Amino acid sequence: MSVRRRLDVALVEKGFFVSREQARQAILAGLVFVNGLCVQKPGRFVSAADRMEVRGEALPYVSRGGLKLAHALRFFGVNLRGLVVIDVGASTGGFTDCALQFGARRVFAVDVGYGQLAWKLRTDPRVTVLERTNIRHLAPEAIDELADFATVDVSFISLEKVLPCVGALLKPEGQGIALVKPQFEAGRGKVGKKGVVRDPATHVAVCAKIIAFIGSLGWEVRGLTYSPLRGPEGNIEFLVYFSKVTGCPWDGKVEEVVTAAWRHFKS
Repeated sequence: MSVRRRLDVALVEKGFFVSREQARQAILAGLVFVNGLCVQKPGRFVSAADRMEVRGEALPYVSRGGLKLAHALRFFGVNLRGLVVIDVGASTGGFTDCALQFGARRVFAVDVGYGQLAWKLRTDPRVTVLERTNIRHLAPEAIDELADFATVDVSFISLEKVLPCVGALLKPEGQGIALVKPQFEAGRGKVGKKGVVRDPATHVAVCAKIIAFIGSLGWEVRGLTYSPLRGPEGNIEFLVYFSKVTGCPWDGKVEEVVTAAWRHFKS
């Protein structure tokens, strides 16, 4: 009887990836196939008899989060070249890696966790690692220069509690992109099993709420799109582009963005 292994473990053992996290991100991104079928569950068990392959381009960032930010930067036409970026909720570093590859001069990688940031980023002189750091307790005096741009990917907390703190760490003309995770923004009664939001109306309400909140800060929203990748449990997520300087507001409709998102994931 052949020994069965988790798919992410087996991929590392076979030399497809150097770490389980890298394998996991590729699996979630839909790049891994077992016996000709796409498998998106890292915990799926496989045996030596199963044929594993990785299709498409190798993941260009240390995590699939980088793909989400890259999509937003291209969609909104944002140029990070030469800018100082603060990455809030850095985790493995997908957003940090993406920002650097898009030309950022420096990135402050902020996360409440410890030891999660990929080694290649931890040792990159352009990255200032701020681990065990809650963004709500990070004072502007704690960093040696304010950021031009912010990227935000946080969990288990609403953006309403995070964005004001982010703004204090940005220059007066600062901008940013935040990942909107409906499961952490909607009320408990709006979130289904495994923390998944399955009602388009809730997505509309959540995005409208965040847009209104950004306006209440005296900032403006310059764009909204959906993430081309679902969250780990299958949640549809959104990306909002904001600016502390007003004068070029987004004139789109939230309902149209949500409808496009649902159409994309049903196709």
